[in-house]
Amino acid sequence: MTTTVRSFNDIRAEFDAYIGDIVYSTMVTVDSKGRPRSRVLIPVWELVDDNPVGWLATYRTPVKEAHLAANPHTTFSYWTGKQNQVHADALADWVPLDDLTTRQHVWDLYEQTSPKGAGYPLGNFWKGIDDPKLHILRLSPWRIQVIRGRDIRSKMWKSAVEN
Repeated sequence: MTTTVRSFNDIRAEFDAYIGDIVYSTMVTVDSKGRPRSRVLIPVWELVDDNPVGWLATYRTPVKEAHLAANPHTTFSYWTGKQNQVHADALADWVPLDDLTTRQHVWDLYEQTSPKGAGYPLGNFWKGIDDPKLHILRLSPWRIQVIRGRDIRSKMWKSAVEN
């Protein structure tokens, strides 16, 4: 049974707890023929104006770039053996390399969340915010579902602006 909630705050505690516990997410994109492709990554999330926003520090691989250029819709799925799940359907937009303010914000956000388990020091992979190999995706969710595994209770939030 799925309950639709009006405010993201109605599911935020479960969202934060499950992501903090699970950490790794499967990101799915589709190619120009509609075929799915998945990879395991660690996005970080924050609340902006009462709505969730995700950030993904990543390498801009040719496959990821081509998929998102053709279709910016993506899904991030989290799952644990306890059967708790989070599914975030979002639009992904590349942050420009010269947007150092956003890049610094995301760098700091990863550092701040790493003790909770949902982030990590980006310096382990990139030299700094101006490293040309560091690319950042802004994730604008339009639907998020949390599922509590023990009783298969599901809650879903949808953005007022569906993408």
